[in-house]
Amino acid sequence: MSVAGLLLAAGAGRRFGGPKALVSHGGVLWVDRAAGVLRDAGCAPVVVVLGASASSVRARAALDGCVVVDNPGWATGMGSSLRAGLAALAGSDVAAVVVLPVDTPGVTAAAVERFRALAAPAALARASYDGAPGHPVLIGSEHWPRVSAAATGDAGARDYLRAHSALDVPCEDIADGADVDYRADHRGDLPR
Repeated sequence: MSVAGLLLAAGAGRRFGGPKALVSHGGVLWVDRAAGVLRDAGCAPVVVVLGASASSVRARAALDGCVVVDNPGWATGMGSSLRAGLAALAGSDVAAVVVLPVDTPGVTAAAVERFRALAAPAALARASYDGAPGHPVLIGSEHWPRVSAAATGDAGARDYLRAHSALDVPCEDIADGADVDYRADHRGDLPR
């Protein structure tokens, strides 16, 4: 059963001061690191959604083997990137997708593997960190049309996951799910 990875990396990072896809830590761009986490966990294909500064990301990133999708509506929020990524997977034999935003650099391949183990067309799960919902998120293919219809603004699949009682999967033992919204939030070395 094929499980895809979906990396949402289209935002302009206004609060951060620039696109987070282009942030470098230890000489590795966050977009490359996150795509590597999905690949290392066995996700295939890995779809990367770009928007703001897409040409710069393409020029600087090493996204070999990834399916790169442009989201012309990136400025409307993460929901449009989720829709673009799911549309790129429509009609494939993928049973489920693990969704990861580029600004969660503390998420590890071990956390993604935890979701791959749950993958099925009817699956719906999200990471939790000390009881708080976070990423990654697992969306079975049966949910894709309804998730796409519900994904608006910056909420992505959040409301859909809540309304459909997504399984909470504790991940604080193997990852840090914190979103890095401001440069001051970026803390030291990050696990892979």
